Amino acid sequence: MADFNQELDASGLNCPLPILRAKKTLNGMEAGEILHVIATDPGSVKDFDAFSKQTGNELMESKEDGGKFHFMIKKN
Repeated sequence: MADFNQELDASGLNCPLPILRAKKTLNGMEAGEILHVIATDPGSVKDFDAFSKQTGNELMESKEDGGKFHFMIKKN
């Protein structure tokens, strides 16, 4: 797992809450910083893919590990 600047644990939250929390967290971060998001909603995989395309933030990593989904998002 790459280094990151902030971590957001959105476990137990369903769509669209993980995205909304990530958006809010990213708003307070500097360009180039990396946010690590942990989610348990299987729908979050396509949600974060769409979110990164819409916002221009780079989805550096998207993986599932033991029922948790991990996303590394680099703020543009």
